[in-house]
Formats: sequence, C-alpha cells, structure tokens
Amino acid sequence: MMNRRAAVYLLALATAAPVMAQTSPLFTDPPAGASPRARMEVLHIPSGGVEINGLAYLAAGPGPHPTIVICHGWPGNEKNLDLAQALRRAGWNAITFNYRGAWGSPGAFRFGQNPEDAKAVLAMLRQPEVAAKLGIDTRRIVLAGHSMGGWVTAMVASEEPKENGGLAGAILISAANMGMVGKQPRERVVAQSAGNAEALAATSPEIMADELIAHSADFDLVPRARGLARQPLLVLTSDDGLKPLTDPVVAAARAAGGQVTEGHQATDHSWSDARLALETRIYEWLKALPPSR
Repeated sequence: MMNRRAAVYLLALATAAPVMAQTSPLFTDPPAGASPRARMEVLHIPSGGVEINGLAYLAAGPGPHPTIVICHGWPGNEKNLDLAQALRRAGWNAITFNYRGAWGSPGAFRFGQNPEDAKAVLAMLRQPEVAAKLGIDTRRIVLAGHSMGGWVTAMVASEEPKENGGLAGAILISAANMGMVGKQPRERVVAQSAGNAEALAATSPEIMADELIAHSADFDLVPRARGLARQPLLVLTSDDGLKPLTDPVVAAARAAGGQVTEGHQATDHSWSDARLALETRIYEWLKALPPSR
C-alpha cells in the first residue's frame, strides 16, 4: 500500500504539472546554439532475420546522454511520441521502434517476438560505434512501455543481467499482463484480438488468440518479479481496469526486494487528458535514479 508521503508527493506532481509546464526543461526548447543540435535519426534494427523500423530522438549537446527506449502497445495506436519529444527537451535521448509485423516493420506479428525485438534494440544501442554516433550513455538506459509495451518491458527487464550493467530502470505505463489475457475464454480473446489487429501483418484474431492461450504461463509477469527486482521500477496505472493485473506483479517484485515506485492517474488507458502529468511523473522519477555506475 502506498504510504502517505508517497501519496502526497504524487498528488503534488499531478497538480503542479501546469505550473511546471512554464519552467520545466520538459517544456523548454534547447538553446538554438547547442552543438550538436537536437535531431532525429532513422534506425534499421536487425532482429529475427529482418530489420525493424526505429526512430532516435537525440538530445541537444555533446552527450553522451541518458537514453529511454519506449515500447508501444497492441497494436500501438498510442506511441507516446510526445513523451519522447518532452524527454529529449529535458536532455534524454528517446528511442521508439515498431515490432516485426507492426506498423510497416517487415515480418509477421507474433507476441513472443516482441520482447526479442526490444532486446535487439538494446543490443544495437549498446554497440560502441552506435552509442558513439547517437551519443548514448550505455550505463543509463531505461526501458519503458505502454499497455502491451509494458508487458514487453517487464519481460525484457526481468532477464537483464545486472552484472553486465543492465538497465538503469524500467517503466510500466498502464501495463497489460499478456499471460493473464491468454487465460480468458478463447472467444473473448479472439474478440479482443479483433479490435487490435490494425496495422499488424501476417496475423489474424485467431492466430493472436491461440498464441496468447498457448503461452499464457510463459507470458505471465508474476513469476518474473524476481528478475524485475534487479532494477528500479516505476509502475503507473490508470482507470482502464488493468491495475488489478499489475498489483500482483508489484507485490511480488517488492517481496523480492525490488525498489518499486507506484502512481495512479484518474484517466483513460492512453492518458488522453493527462499527458503533461505523465511526462512530469516520468521525468521526476528519472531525475531521482542513481548516477551512472
């Protein structure tokens, strides 16, 4: 249960967002004379025998910069590009990408491949020549995800080896536990899949439902809590009905000794009327992370 101090802090962040919008680096363009200037780079990321599409929103200044990788949901209508832009203004690089078979990336869309694609993004960013070109501080990479992307983030973060540097942190935004989705009756999963088939290639509601059902145990996040506990974790929930599926993951991560920060916002699944609050909550949490190791 959230203690009183944490509750007051999160309430203050939410109510302060309009004021902070006038002064926070989240909402202030970098100096025109910054060198190099803020810029964007198109990425082609090798994964599973193809190259998936990505974008790097690169912060102004010489760097290297801390970097956040943002995983989109199912199908990914909300890609949180405003969050990427805001964090870039605040001095963070932000990387977005599309899974295989999603939004123009080649290949067939499959849930089990999505964490593999996120791992491929991290592996590419950690290559010395790529990190130097993009100005990435490989010791301060945070993985974040919204909805199904939160599940992708948790799956990947739970397997990050701490001894090799690992992630500086992980962020779950209105996360879905795809293992629990697959434990529903098939007709319900098919119906849910039918509403999430936009912009996904070489799949169908039935294919998606059958994969989720067949791998419901493998895709469940609760058994992965011990791995999640290896890095700081920010869990943000909304009024979309998914919090009861996230709470057991949070409890298990804390029981394993994890450093977990929670926040809840009275908004919809996409945080449609709370975007500044979302950006502010995440930025304040990022600022409080330990310095580079």
